[in-house]
Amino acid sequence: MTSGVHYLDAAGPEGIRLYAIGDIHGRLDLLAEMHARIEADLADRPAADWRVIHLGDYVDRGPDSRGVIDFLISAQARDGRNLAVCGNHDAGFLDYLTSPDAQGLFALFGGATTALSYGVVNPDFSDQNTASELGRLVPNEHRQFIKKLPFSLAFGDFFFCHAGIRPGVPLDRQEPDDLIWIRGEFHKWTGLHDKVIVHGHTPHSEPEILPNRVNVDTEAWRSGVLTALVIDGNRKRLFQVGL
Repeated sequence: MTSGVHYLDAAGPEGIRLYAIGDIHGRLDLLAEMHARIEADLADRPAADWRVIHLGDYVDRGPDSRGVIDFLISAQARDGRNLAVCGNHDAGFLDYLTSPDAQGLFALFGGATTALSYGVVNPDFSDQNTASELGRLVPNEHRQFIKKLPFSLAFGDFFFCHAGIRPGVPLDRQEPDDLIWIRGEFHKWTGLHDKVIVHGHTPHSEPEILPNRVNVDTEAWRSGVLTALVIDGNRKRLFQVGL
């Protein structure tokens, strides 16, 4: 008999509705629309308590990374039940601000749109002036927000992270690099985990719902569709905006 928790049996904490939002990548418009959808859901179907969990990759590729970070900071200040975990692009952005690298993740995979959103004109990562200008324009509040992001959260039978976990390693001993980067070993694993893993990181045209994991990355920056998993006890739903 396989041990672990199956998606169909998994339940959130009693009395707490969970909303887990996939990769945003600078799509402030879709993030705002999703939050409006969640607010409407809570008004129509009140919950004793709730959490909104953002699954990382707030920056790069899409048009308004700065706006997304501002939105998340404001949401958390307004209500601490708005939560967020770190994605590889968020870590890459912070790495670039700390030690600019023209061959790093940020420079090579979507960082130009992030730089533009902060007001850098014609970003050129081979030019040190771009790094200096971006460093000057990014508020310290934004750096601190990213720096303080946890790499995972757990509620009830669910474990939330950006990319996934290394199978066979206890959830409380996962390495941050795996939590924001892993793909192959995690995706190929068919056994159940101690909790159902809710993640993004690997885009699909439709959400993936499997016995041991749920992937809600629907490549919002390109597709225009942002997805969230809603968990209310043992009832699960999907929200999508931008359709």
